[in-house]
Amino acid sequence: MKNKIVLITGATSGIGKETALVLAKLGATIVFTTRDNLKGEKTKKELIVATNNKDIHMLKCNLASFESIKNCCKEFKSKYDKLHVLINNAGIWDFKRRESKDGIENIFATNYLAPFLMTNLLLDVLKKSSPSRIINVTSGMHYGTINFEDIEFKQKFSGAKAYRQSKLGLILYTRLLAKKLEGTGVTVNTAHPGMNKTDLGRDAGGFSKMIFKMMGKDPKIGAETSIYLASSAEVKNITGEYFAKKKIKKSSKESYDMELAEKLWDVSKKYLKLD
Repeated sequence: MKNKIVLITGATSGIGKETALVLAKLGATIVFTTRDNLKGEKTKKELIVATNNKDIHMLKCNLASFESIKNCCKEFKSKYDKLHVLINNAGIWDFKRRESKDGIENIFATNYLAPFLMTNLLLDVLKKSSPSRIINVTSGMHYGTINFEDIEFKQKFSGAKAYRQSKLGLILYTRLLAKKLEGTGVTVNTAHPGMNKTDLGRDAGGFSKMIFKMMGKDPKIGAETSIYLASSAEVKNITGEYFAKKKIKKSSKESYDMELAEKLWDVSKKYLKLD
């Protein structure tokens, strides 16, 4: 991974941090996003000490704000003229309905619209840096469908349903984007990390938090598939696939529905005001 630039969202803890750690050890230049500058600086120092790699940098970015994402991508492009790997890793699971800075249901905005927007804004530099890779971290909980009648769950909120929908959306987006990127040298795949001991349940009640901690695996295990997709020569020509435990797996029936993917793509562009 020497001379490779990797941008990772959500790398101040959990799977993202483990992914950054290993890729930094492999020699990559790591750029990670953080909402909190103090936490970001602490993470940066820890990663540099642990890897002996000084090419670790942070960018301020609140993924629940389109303006913040745009500013982050603008700053990235002002500092770097290449991007070899984009890992859309960050994810949340709200147990009470909240809205993003743009007034959109927070899970849909952060888990799905944020990576859609960030990827779109960085596609030009990814194409210029090809061969390059995009990795979208999804979940085995993606089963279900897209609730187009109430995509923001305004009528009856369910954190689990909103989370599932956001992760299904990521797989649909990945499959359609892979088709659109054919011939560019940019691949895009999804990674299912399994259930891990992460901060995903930080907004849950006490019992739910305990379940996350008890049932979750070590984030080192969860990061393995993202690391594999970012660095392995075995997958350099594979695109549009769903990976778990470093292997291509079958995802839900709905996740192969390209009509569903096209419809969601159009809805997403309207939310993001993209041409």
